[in-house]
Amino acid sequence: MAEVWRLLPPLAPAEFQEVRLRAIFDCFKWDPQVEDTSILADFPLILSRAAWQEIAGLAERLAAETLAAERELIERPELQQRLGLPKPIARLWKKPPRVLPAGDVRVIRFDFHLTADGWRISEANSDVPGGYNEASGFSLLMRDHYPDFSLSADPAEMLAQAICAQVGGRGVVALVHATAYTDDRQVMAYLERYLQRLGLQTHMIAPDHVGWNGDGNYLRTSQKNSVGEKIDLILRFFPAEWLPNLRSNAPWQHFFTTFLTPACNPTTALLTQSKRFPLIWDALRTPVDTWRQLLPETADPRQGGFPMDETWVYKPAWGRIGEGIGMRGVTSAKEWKAIQGHVKRHPEEWVIQRRFEALPVPAADGNQQWYPCIGVYTVNGRAAGIYGRISTTPIITSTAKDVAVLVEN
Repeated sequence: MAEVWRLLPPLAPAEFQEVRLRAIFDCFKWDPQVEDTSILADFPLILSRAAWQEIAGLAERLAAETLAAERELIERPELQQRLGLPKPIARLWKKPPRVLPAGDVRVIRFDFHLTADGWRISEANSDVPGGYNEASGFSLLMRDHYPDFSLSADPAEMLAQAICAQVGGRGVVALVHATAYTDDRQVMAYLERYLQRLGLQTHMIAPDHVGWNGDGNYLRTSQKNSVGEKIDLILRFFPAEWLPNLRSNAPWQHFFTTFLTPACNPTTALLTQSKRFPLIWDALRTPVDTWRQLLPETADPRQGGFPMDETWVYKPAWGRIGEGIGMRGVTSAKEWKAIQGHVKRHPEEWVIQRRFEALPVPAADGNQQWYPCIGVYTVNGRAAGIYGRISTTPIITSTAKDVAVLVEN
């Protein structure tokens, strides 16, 4: 097999300290460590040009299939029932919406892993993918210290350009997120800077600050029952399945029924965000050949005949960033027992997936093995860069390191 990737030696401590500080202050990377462990890798992962071209092409095919399947699923509520949608959302979509989403900007991130049989994906982040601060800002900082290599693309720049093309140079964009959480705020602050550079007007708001009228939606002001500025596009970094948890008088239902204002992403992205999406493939009219090629065999725990052993991975339907994944022999014994119990009690909230053996890459000094995850963004169907994470175990969780992925020139 031709060389796909390699790790370069780390930066000198003083150089990396400068990169780390600039990531915090220039790129809004406010969480550079978990407890006492740094989650910024002081070395880059180098991807061959041929490997980047291969996974970029695969990601674009996956994006086309994902969006086509979503359009079909919007109009087939009988299939939505098998996706494990939260009940309040499922009730709203019992009948197809009269006005389908139009004019949206779509961003998806597909997480690739290299195996002895070629590339595989572990999931698609089609609702609210993150990682822009690291994939764009931190990676650009690291590239400056390794000038023989380049960024595959800048996902924040490509997303901002796509939004600008949709709403025009003076459009109003609402950046909807959980405003009290720095993890979310840092992503929105970083993207806001790109949007403002293009002349767009931006508002950083919580989801319950969006009001609706007959022509679309608008910002609420602080005064009761007042109407604020009209929104031209909603850029949402708030998981769609969380929206029903808003306070009771927040009109969250409109996010799922009112599609007059463009969004990135619309809540219909939830239909392919579910890890149970593969369970309805055979019932779709839409071909999903690339998905079938790259995603390991996926099954419903209720089908029977699937032992809870090391050959299967257990995934919650709405898990994100590796949360709740059970992999026997990798997951701790305590966590594995808890997952077993939850799957037995609520199998409709889980899937099981055939385990694949990801190939590690050795550190530059050969003293350690790392397992990379290559998250490839697509913006409106075009490959738009890489969010790299790397771990000493095959499970990529929130404690994995963010690694700059550079491409051979």
